[in-house]
Amino acid sequence: MTQTFRMTTGQGAPGGGATGNSGWKERASRYALLPLRLFLGITFLYAGIDKLTDSAFLKESGIGSLGDQMRGVRDQAAVPELVDMALNSPVGFGYAIALGELAVGIGVLLGLLTRLAALGGALISASLWLTVSWSAEPYYLGNDLPYLMLWVPLILAGASVLSVDALIAARRRRTL
Repeated sequence: MTQTFRMTTGQGAPGGGATGNSGWKERASRYALLPLRLFLGITFLYAGIDKLTDSAFLKESGIGSLGDQMRGVRDQAAVPELVDMALNSPVGFGYAIALGELAVGIGVLLGLLTRLAALGGALISASLWLTVSWSAEPYYLGNDLPYLMLWVPLILAGASVLSVDALIAARRRRTL
């Protein structure tokens, strides 16, 4: 019984317990999703800013406009009805995507409502996969499907370290 306790708590393990391998592995596990949060947060924040500052993107038509991009992918999209929705108001849809990407990026970077922000990121990635990058061949050349899969761990686990969510959870535990 004592041996089992020591091994699960890391006490008496080779390398000195919490400062040995088990302590390092535990710490690495706690911080494992941090690089993913940073990558996705920075990427979505950048994508939102890039769209908002691109004068061509937020136009109904013209080179580089969202309207022309949507018209160009409509017939190859898995769900052309999504493209049709965007084409009803390309400028409004462009702002919605850009602001959504900003909100997702900020939420994931700060670890604020992380699961909700990750769900938003997954929905954006899924909609882009089903419209813009659906026709990529082979499928793995389209980047929206991998982004969709990258959101899943954050939807499931949230942000347990270096996050506003963790601070709120710690405060709740103290007040109980």
